[in-house]
Amino acid sequence: MIERYTLPEMGNLWTETYKLKTWLQVEIAVCEAQAELGYIPSEAVEEIKAKANFDPKRVLEIEAEVRHDMIAFLTNVNEYVGDAGRYIHLGLTSSDVLDTALALQLVASVDVLLGQIEALTQAIRYQAQQHRTTVMIGRSHGIHAEPITFGFKLAGWLAEVLRNRDRLVRLRNEIAVGKISGAVGTYANVDPRIEEIACQKLGLEPDTASTQVISRDRHADYVQTLALLGASIERFAVEIRNLQRTDVLEVEEFFSKGQKGSSAMPHKRNPIRSERLTGMARILRGNAVAALENVALWHERDISHSSVERMIFPDSCTLTHFMLVETTDLVKHLLVYPENMQRNMNVYGGVVFSQRVMLALVEKGMRREEAYEVVQSCAHQAWNKPEGDFHALIAKDPRVTQQMSKEEIEACFDPKHHLKHLDAIYQRLGI
Repeated sequence: MIERYTLPEMGNLWTETYKLKTWLQVEIAVCEAQAELGYIPSEAVEEIKAKANFDPKRVLEIEAEVRHDMIAFLTNVNEYVGDAGRYIHLGLTSSDVLDTALALQLVASVDVLLGQIEALTQAIRYQAQQHRTTVMIGRSHGIHAEPITFGFKLAGWLAEVLRNRDRLVRLRNEIAVGKISGAVGTYANVDPRIEEIACQKLGLEPDTASTQVISRDRHADYVQTLALLGASIERFAVEIRNLQRTDVLEVEEFFSKGQKGSSAMPHKRNPIRSERLTGMARILRGNAVAALENVALWHERDISHSSVERMIFPDSCTLTHFMLVETTDLVKHLLVYPENMQRNMNVYGGVVFSQRVMLALVEKGMRREEAYEVVQSCAHQAWNKPEGDFHALIAKDPRVTQQMSKEEIEACFDPKHHLKHLDAIYQRLGI
């Protein structure tokens, strides 16, 4: 297999130089395949491998004249290779090189994303372990519901990140496809075996049935998968933003020494990183729409997709990587306030334990409709009142005290009841 031009940073994978390296990588793989099948002299291939090179500035200079990027590239390569260069690109069309090389870039980008998603997984797993028993209120419709733990909330994040990891693994296989089938994809001037051998050398699979290009449903799948990962990050970011609100303040983004929150208001500590992530997810979704628009090309191909992909692939890959890095750091250094979680859970005298009281009354023989009415009346008396105390109202309501002892009422307000089965979820995730 030909050595990959792998680089550590996502941005490096989308430079002009790296792109041209992948083009040359494909051209050499094809030459080697042709030599193996006896189509070109093996000596010529060795000369090509020894001399082939390019100068990105020179390529652009030639392109300014010929107005064709692949011809400009091949012209520059042949300036280095000389006579043996006549065997380069033999029987190929530009898209053979462009699409196959693009697959190499996309695969390499997925590998970078998988490395970073592993770091995010570990950061969430650690925080979930740390806050396994940190009790807080669960919310539905933005309203207090019943107790959960912050570790349980993070367990949901972890499960979602793991699903995104699995999608990326699948995506890597789906996009690792090359195409060396010539103009309109009929292999008229290139042996299908050349495609098979060249793709094997590059670590790719031959496309099942290409036209002059690899069909863009694969590429739309790629960008949509990144957009879905971005949507998951956005969900986490929105949660942090809501939990950091002044009237909630259960978690907070780390605020470094010397950091400023507002040019006007010195007290401000804003969730700027979470807000940034929320906005970036919108860009990924927009790029996914553009990728879907690229699927419907004219006949065997046009190039309406090309200008779009020059923007959306570098942007989507680098943006997704940045979002993963940012989210990992955000989770690692997240400030968690258990005392505020406890305070919020017990507002209005623990109205969030209303279901436990209702079910306890039903277990004592009261009709469910009656039990619901009794509990709701006490809850609504306590709701939104500074002195509201649901617990006290329940403890002195004769409809309740006739059915339940003081100890039984107290047991209804113990949050441990709501946590007793959470271990099953932690075990599924290995937390």
